[in-house]
Amino acid sequence: MMQMKEYKEVPQDVPHDDAVVRQPQVTGNPVVSDSVTAGGGGGGAVENWMSIPVGMPNCPQGLEYLTALDQLLISQKIEKLELITGFETKNRFKIKNSLGQNVYFATEESDCCTRNLLGRSRPFEMKILDNFQNEVLHLHRPFRCDILCCFPNCLNAVEVQAPPGQVIGTVEQVCTFMKPKFNIKNSFGDIVLTIEGPVCPCKCFSDTNFKVFSVNNEQIGKISKQWSGLGRELFTDADYFSVTFPLHLDVRMKALIFSALFLIDVVYYEQ
Repeated sequence: MMQMKEYKEVPQDVPHDDAVVRQPQVTGNPVVSDSVTAGGGGGGAVENWMSIPVGMPNCPQGLEYLTALDQLLISQKIEKLELITGFETKNRFKIKNSLGQNVYFATEESDCCTRNLLGRSRPFEMKILDNFQNEVLHLHRPFRCDILCCFPNCLNAVEVQAPPGQVIGTVEQVCTFMKPKFNIKNSFGDIVLTIEGPVCPCKCFSDTNFKVFSVNNEQIGKISKQWSGLGRELFTDADYFSVTFPLHLDVRMKALIFSALFLIDVVYYEQ
């Protein structure tokens, strides 16, 4: 099991009925494109951002967006340097809502040596940023050895913090010999959700679904790795994903399901 850092107790509340929970409007906050906000240089086109919901009690700052959403669309940026040289670069993702409005950017923090020598076993930090470049979620993924994948200390895991420095839970791989499985645990180490993938998670010409189940074994959502075309699949590891969950699910549980996507990506879809 992944060793948890110290954390403060936080309430696990669903947004109250009198809170303002609304679907995103078409208007948003215009900012420059991911070439600037995700750490690149130069100018970029103005992009449309989702308006932040208001009136959300007991919600970690920056996660208010999730209270109004039941779906996220995630696209990984194709890095030109990676295409030209074949060297693994830092992963960067753009996260949108179903209307195509930007919600977050995700950027990997790791060094060149570990990315290219350790591949998908590498440790990394993942920062989830809002449109003001404030970090609202922080993911910590320690080194894990693929060869000894069923040893307890070698199972893949990611620790999720919101806000950064305050652990809200973990996503931990379960040792199985058929379907991939992950446990989602809250800040107290209790299993609150599970994720189950298909026997073959690397399908061609079709989407791959990882189903999300409650503790009562009821499917409440899914993480889908979407088929992005033969050329993109063969020559890059830049993928498309979607995440769905109930609208009124606790915002921290939504954040943990969303965070599980990055662990699934590095375990099964990093080339």
